[in-house]
This record gives sequence, C-alpha cells and structure tokens, in this order.
Amino acid sequence: MGQDTAHTLRGQLDATGLRFAIVVSRFNSFITDRLLAAALDALERTGAVKEQIEIVRVPGSFEIPLAAKKLAATGRFDSIICIGCVLRGETSHYDYVCSETARGIQLAQLDTGVPMAFCVLTCDTLEQAIDRAGLKGGNKGYEAGLAAVEMASLSHKLAKNPPASAIRSRSKRR
Repeated sequence: MGQDTAHTLRGQLDATGLRFAIVVSRFNSFITDRLLAAALDALERTGAVKEQIEIVRVPGSFEIPLAAKKLAATGRFDSIICIGCVLRGETSHYDYVCSETARGIQLAQLDTGVPMAFCVLTCDTLEQAIDRAGLKGGNKGYEAGLAAVEMASLSHKLAKNPPASAIRSRSKRR
C-alpha cells in the first residue's frame, strides 16, 4: 500500500482551545528558564493564550514525573510539557536521575493518557546544555512546545473526543 492511499492521522499545530501545563525544574534554572521561555513562545505562536497555560515549578528533574502525573489526573490539560536539565557530575547520581526521570514521565503519560513532551536535557557539559537552550542546537523548549500542541491534537483525533476545554464548557452550561 502506497503512502498516498493510506489513511493518515496527524496532529495539527493549532493550540486554539487546548490547555497546557508546563512542569519546570528550578535546578539549573539558568537553562530551564530559557527552555520555558521558548516553550511558551511555541505555544503562543500556535494559538494558545496565557489563560490556557499553567506553569508548575518543582525542585529538580526527579520531581517532574509526579507533578506531571498529578496534573494529568485532574483532566484539565490536553498536554503537559516537562522541562528539566541534568548535567553529568563525578558520580553515578546523574545516571539514576536521567533514567528515572525519563521512565517516570513515560509511565505518567501511559497511565493517564495525557501526552507529555519530554524536554529534560541530559548533558555532559554546561556548554552542551547552553547549545540546546538556544544557541547552536536551536532551543529544545520550542521543539517541546510544538510537540505538545501536535500530540494534544493527535490524541483528540485518536480518541475522537473534544478538547478538555470543550468538555469543561459543556459541563459549566448544565
């Protein structure tokens, strides 16, 4: 079967009417703040307004999955962006934080069905993190913002459900 004949579902880069949460780590905030600014820019450029976005700050990347899962469980959000930055140190702590954060975010989205954009930089050096937060490597926060919009849209198409904001609007009218 060729590509032209297959039915293909795609998410749209249109955040109109969608609600987003952003969970951002305070640790390495000189990086995570740049990622957050770019994620907000991506959401706004795709049609989100400030009232559709909630930002939650957590101490570090390891705490992101729990906050993301609790936010998803509220049913208020169409997608969640998870932002953090872990820099390799001299011990194995880095490996545990990176793997468990990624695993926790993956489990949170699988358990709740709410898409979660993974924007936790795991870098060997500060220079690598700076490059990924706006210099040579673009800004991974912006990419995560776009992924969140696209996955929220696709998730609704796959579930054949209206956005969470439409569900809330209907329940308010009753």
